[in-house]
Amino acid sequence: MHNMHDLRLIHTDLKPENILLESSESIKIPDFKRTTSGAMQYRCLPKSSAIKVIDFGSTAYDNQNHSSIVSTRHYRAPEVILGLGWSYPCDLWSVGCILIELCTGEALFQTHENLEHLAMMERVLGPLPEHMIRGANRGAEMYFRRGSRLNWPEGAVSRESIRAVKKLDSLQNLVAQNADSSRSSLTDLLRGLLKYNPSERLTAQEALKHPFFKDMA
Repeated sequence: MHNMHDLRLIHTDLKPENILLESSESIKIPDFKRTTSGAMQYRCLPKSSAIKVIDFGSTAYDNQNHSSIVSTRHYRAPEVILGLGWSYPCDLWSVGCILIELCTGEALFQTHENLEHLAMMERVLGPLPEHMIRGANRGAEMYFRRGSRLNWPEGAVSRESIRAVKKLDSLQNLVAQNADSSRSSLTDLLRGLLKYNPSERLTAQEALKHPFFKDMA
């Protein structure tokens, strides 16, 4: 991603399906969990963690005209939904969503509707910044009450939608439930990647230098 952005390219459609392992080779390691018969269980791990990003069909140069909507729904950044314009940071938002999905085993924002999506963001990450709400385009104004508060749960399309949002937890708790305590740096990394304000979001280069990756080494 760092190399792509150096070339002034924005992928715009990062998601797990578009990130492949370079090799299909795997190794078997003991799982230390025994079956009821006492037999040792094993699990397979990739022999190499080298990955390759694919599907550049939606890739855009930073200086060319940008579509109003990019990214597959679950990985779409708030600035895209609010019609604020987008650039390199939208890729890093997607990376944050992918990392927490790898941690929990489920997509973070499982939604197909904008208001519900924004409500899920607020449930996990706290309130949207007022300056982003004020700058939202006309199409996104309907998601807010008096221009300052998300119209939720009043604007929910169904009770199921309200329940789907309530089922989520704060970012810190989601990570704590799925990673051991030594991975506190993961929460910090995710907070940097999932900053609402694109100008405050970690860049690809900054993310690579984050302590989380040093801890992994």
